[in-house]
Amino acid sequence: MSTTLSNDSLAQDFVAFAVQSQVLRFGEFKTKAGRLSPYFFNAGLFDDGAKLGRLAEFYARRLIASGLQFDMLFGPAYKGITLAAAVSIELARLGHNKPFAYNRKEAKDHGEGGTLVGAPVQGRVLIIDDVISAGTSVRESIELIKAAGATPCGVTIALDRQEKATANGQDAAESAVQQVEQHYGLPVVAIATLRDLLQYLGAQSDPALSAFHPAVEAYRQRYGV
Repeated sequence: MSTTLSNDSLAQDFVAFAVQSQVLRFGEFKTKAGRLSPYFFNAGLFDDGAKLGRLAEFYARRLIASGLQFDMLFGPAYKGITLAAAVSIELARLGHNKPFAYNRKEAKDHGEGGTLVGAPVQGRVLIIDDVISAGTSVRESIELIKAAGATPCGVTIALDRQEKATANGQDAAESAVQQVEQHYGLPVVAIATLRDLLQYLGAQSDPALSAFHPAVEAYRQRYGV
């Protein structure tokens, strides 16, 4: 159900932007699953107005191109809060004004109270996050959205790592993204994927970047789906 295709200029532009912003780095990094990855994507480093605005533009363009129908955005705490706000601004600029909401980690017992903040959670709700690692954030978001009487209709992320999920230290047959798609029946719209990253590295004339292609390809061969 993933709507990101290879040979995708939007994805290639996004990967280049992430590398230039040093959000996407190469070397040796230990993942949550304990794997040694040759690349690391940290969306928390989209940390100024210009970079966040450009990131929001990529999300908005991908969502509009996907044709996915949704009534509002929901950003899981914490990274999803900034993403939901920024992308709603960009969508409105492009003529698609959508409300957004997000959750608190701890319930508030004064003022408006509760764990949900922002617009009323209703209709078809699109969850926005940076990546899907274990699916925990998505699962919790789905529970909050359903408890509010609304309908989760999809998930949008910046990067799909396209690698096997882990459970109890064992590799699963599917990726975390595929598990979300299969277990919840929700489409996942990614700006770019590991396949797009490999395409970007393979097309590089800069030897400092192209040198990482073999390591990323080997990682994909070992852990990819």
